[in-house]
Amino acid sequence: MTACRVRVTSADHTTLLRRAVRGAVKNERLGYPCVADVFMVSDKELREVNRERRGVDKTTDVLSFPARSPEEFPLPDPDTGRVFLGDILISEERAAAQALEYGHPVEREIAYLAAHGALHLMGYDHESEWDRAVMRRKEEAVMEKLGLSR
Repeated sequence: MTACRVRVTSADHTTLLRRAVRGAVKNERLGYPCVADVFMVSDKELREVNRERRGVDKTTDVLSFPARSPEEFPLPDPDTGRVFLGDILISEERAAAQALEYGHPVEREIAYLAAHGALHLMGYDHESEWDRAVMRRKEEAVMEKLGLSR
C-alpha cells in the first residue's frame, strides 16, 4: 500500500481528517508516497484566501490548491521521497453550519470536505454533471469506509 502523510494544522479532528484524506488517496491507488496539508480555518480566513487566490469574494466550505496539474509527472521531494499533492483549507464555521443544515454530525461534514478536497488535489472536479457524479461516488466510498455514510 502506498502511504500518504497528512499534515493537519488543527488539534481538533486530526485523526478524522487524516483518515479521510488517506482514504481518498488509497482509493485512487496513486502508486507513489505522498503528502498533503489540511488547514482548518475560520470563515473569514477562507473568504480572504478565496478572494486573493481565486478572485471570488465570498465564503465557501473548502478550497483545494493542487501542487501540480494532473498532467504533470509527479516529482518526489528528494529528502522525503514523497510527492506533495497540495493544500486543503476547510472552514470550521461552514462545516458546522452545513452539518446542521444536512442533519448529520459535524464529523461527517468535516470528513466529507477533506475527502472532497483530496479528490481535487488528485485532479477531480465537478464542472459537469458527469464529473460531479463521479466525484460524489468517490466521496461516498470514503465516507462508507470511515463508517460515516448517510
